[in-house]
Amino acid sequence: MRWIRPSLAVLATALLATSCSAGAASTSSTAGPGAAAKDASPLTAALGTEQESAGPAPAVAGARQGGTVNVYNATDFRHLDPQKVYAGATYNASLLWGRQLTQYQVVDGKARLVGDLATDTGTSTDGGRTWTYKLKEGLAWEDGQPITSQQVKYGIERSFGKGYEVGPPYWPQWLTGEASYEDARKKYGGPQDGDLAAIETPDARTVVFHFPQPQADVPYMAAQSSSSPVRQDKDTGTDYDRVPFATGPYRIVEHVQNTRMVLERNPHWKPETDPIRSQYPEKFVFTFGKESLNINQEILAGRDGGENATTAATVLSPELYQTVDTDPKAKDLVVSGRQGAFVTYLMVNNERVSDVEVRRALNLAYPRQQARQVQGGTRAGDLATTLSSPALVDWQKYDLNPAKPEGDPEAAKAALAKAKQPPAPLTYAYANTPNGQRVAQVLVDGFAKAGITVVPKPIDPKALLDEAHRADSPYDLWEETTSVDWPTPSTLIPFSFDGRANSDLNSARYRNAEVDKEIDRINQIGEPHAKAKELYALEQTVMKDLPVLPYSYPTVNQLRGSNVGGAFVHPIYGTVSLAWLYLKS
Repeated sequence: MRWIRPSLAVLATALLATSCSAGAASTSSTAGPGAAAKDASPLTAALGTEQESAGPAPAVAGARQGGTVNVYNATDFRHLDPQKVYAGATYNASLLWGRQLTQYQVVDGKARLVGDLATDTGTSTDGGRTWTYKLKEGLAWEDGQPITSQQVKYGIERSFGKGYEVGPPYWPQWLTGEASYEDARKKYGGPQDGDLAAIETPDARTVVFHFPQPQADVPYMAAQSSSSPVRQDKDTGTDYDRVPFATGPYRIVEHVQNTRMVLERNPHWKPETDPIRSQYPEKFVFTFGKESLNINQEILAGRDGGENATTAATVLSPELYQTVDTDPKAKDLVVSGRQGAFVTYLMVNNERVSDVEVRRALNLAYPRQQARQVQGGTRAGDLATTLSSPALVDWQKYDLNPAKPEGDPEAAKAALAKAKQPPAPLTYAYANTPNGQRVAQVLVDGFAKAGITVVPKPIDPKALLDEAHRADSPYDLWEETTSVDWPTPSTLIPFSFDGRANSDLNSARYRNAEVDKEIDRINQIGEPHAKAKELYALEQTVMKDLPVLPYSYPTVNQLRGSNVGGAFVHPIYGTVSLAWLYLKS
């Protein structure tokens, strides 16, 4: 989720009355609200009504109060400051302590967008240039003080500030009408610049957004963490990234970074105002720093608190696949589901690998099937042929660059013969984990059969994307799993393949002036389905250049302890959702 977007043109309010595909059903052993549907069809993320936006959240069948849920993660979250959060697993976990204007309610595996702090998903006037939100009565911070519209405004104003460019760029771009985050900040640099006139707060419960251009995706953006309120008297600057002040059912009482984080119930959270979350456990205790395999072994064995544990991001280790496939009790602890609208690609640095015939050869030689096999076979997901996920509204399936799943060295050699010159050895950056090492070896061997030398370069997992995305990155290839920011195609091609965006956003360094012109034209289309159709057509234009190589529509597999109920993979955020969990005894 690292895209910059040109300012969106109007999307007719018809989009807000239609259903949007947003993920896939997940497999879980629990039933009731939050539990998975039995099929694997896409979920709909329709906009809910004012009535559906009222609390409390639907009860989870069989849930009980009390106890401590342990959450084991191999690494700590990169950011907790709501205006800096820009990753699905963190969005998901932060539902425990943070609330936004809107949010996704999940019932029986189906997601719908409803009002969270707001009474509904927003009211649009002035052709989509003005959006109004009314806050619910009775909302409170963790110290009991009321949540106000001015605090929502202050939170969004923070997203303009220096250091917040790591978060989503949409509020700054949309509210200023600028095509880039950098240009938006030149107009307004954050709260230190004073009041942002584009956001009005006529009273303590009303927020009015004024956009230079019509915007119809505002209800979806209002669900992102950067739409969270922040109290100015509690804004501790960089330390807010460690312990943000809570509005959700839990509050952070301890956070030793990279080691431990403890959440306790927020006594001032009112369930009657919240249609999203529950407050079943007394505590959540996060432990960071253990090896992934150790985490999963502890949960499967139920030792050292593992029976009461799950993970917020750490996935099932491939070393344990045979165990869960042959042991029914272990298999019952696996929580699986499509990873939201994510797609995994073999990324190609187009500045370094500029010849399309070389990229075509890579696509033909790519040993996708072998790479998937060392990651768990079909358990890892379905092989992909498109840039976009099947989870998106009006998705269109295509395969413009057919290639054998196991790779076709001879066809790859024929493509290389058409290249202007043979490729130099290509550097492949990968996360230095057992899984990353296995995939790296598969790629080295597979590409070698086509006469392509790949030099593997192990990178600290926490630094991989930063290293691959930096402007002077020396890497030619790397694997990346990424997603649109909400379940429409509006945030795919216009961000990650806009030649005017920097390498942190257009990480493939894809440049095509005709595509850029089309992006600008399509952004003026007001009817949502017509716009989606044009975006999918443009996607196919981009794919003719093979700027990246689609690999899979990933499935996520995580574990829950035997005493943990309510576990399911969130259809939007793509990891086990914590806000619905309870302990069975």
